[in-house]
Amino acid sequence: MEDQRLSDWDPRSEAVQRDQIAAYDTMRRRCPVAYSDSLQWSVFRHADVLRVLEDHETFSSVVSPRVSVPNGMDPPEHTAFRRIVEPYFGATAVAAFEPICASIARELADELPAAGEVELMAGFARPFALRIQCAFMGWPDTLHAPLQAWMRRNHEATLAGNRAAMVDVAQEFERHMLALLDERRQAGAAAPDDVTTRLLRERVDGRPLSDPELISMLRNWTVGELGTIAAAVGILAHYLAHRPDIQMQLREQSALIPAAIDEILRIHAPLIANRRITTRPVELGGRQLAAGERLSIIWASANRDEAVFGDPDEFRLDRDPKLNLLYGAGIHVCPGAPLARLELRLALQALLARAPHIAPVPDQPPRRALYPGSGFDSLMIRCRAGKPG
Repeated sequence: MEDQRLSDWDPRSEAVQRDQIAAYDTMRRRCPVAYSDSLQWSVFRHADVLRVLEDHETFSSVVSPRVSVPNGMDPPEHTAFRRIVEPYFGATAVAAFEPICASIARELADELPAAGEVELMAGFARPFALRIQCAFMGWPDTLHAPLQAWMRRNHEATLAGNRAAMVDVAQEFERHMLALLDERRQAGAAAPDDVTTRLLRERVDGRPLSDPELISMLRNWTVGELGTIAAAVGILAHYLAHRPDIQMQLREQSALIPAAIDEILRIHAPLIANRRITTRPVELGGRQLAAGERLSIIWASANRDEAVFGDPDEFRLDRDPKLNLLYGAGIHVCPGAPLARLELRLALQALLARAPHIAPVPDQPPRRALYPGSGFDSLMIRCRAGKPG
């Protein structure tokens, strides 16, 4: 019998990191359920990913001993916490946040040159993600610099695989969050009426949320959002800079922007993967997996599966949105999707309004992000007057 544990690929190799999207395309065609020493099993095909997402009894989300609310939970525990989370991203909450988010997007875009070159990740994408997240949570501006430094250290520790450093940065984040929670507890009725304060008042199964549960929610709503939103803004800008025809279409027909964003981020995912663990032996994609095996569901591949989308690089606005796994599927579909869609729409509208035309800088190619990141670490964009050509 074939040894199921022989390595099929190296996700951290230079060849993969050079262009993650192309590497995942190759794996999807060559070995759609693949084993590696670093990730264990990786799942590349759309149908296999959907199967994992929809069978939470076989493929559990409880992949870490650390509390993760609610994305690291299975029913019935997941159901109770999901009920708490969803109203924070409902239509009323998102509509209330829109003016604040739009103001931040315009302010940051106005700082960009109307004509000239700019490094977009540092000049717009990361500051936008940081400021909107702090504003949404009700956090003070004084937290911007510490969070920015924390994100940088977290990124460096993750890339280096330095577990001691990763523990240190996790504990640092926890200290920041506990300080915010303690301030609100001590303020009592005088605490600001913001998302963070309201979380303190939530109850699950008749009890208040514990500090580990609260910190988990704050971590998930911060760490995930900061990296993913910044990556998405960079991917959108890069894509449109290289496709002046689509850029012009969106300038002339702004109603197409939401669908265009989802399609561009289908083509180039801002989030590479999520994890699961098997609860029992199972066959997946022709491979036999034992109980307790770890899986990475590779969004960046599944959303480019030729069996579902045809040419994965073809930009189409008439695709069935239910097939797009940008925000997941099943019981763990991202509850923050409405907020993310609002933020990305406002960011892109602000960028397009600021610069008459955006273009790449040919002699300064972007530096791609490395796994587990996606998109670009640096991205030079040229803003110029006149119509694209």
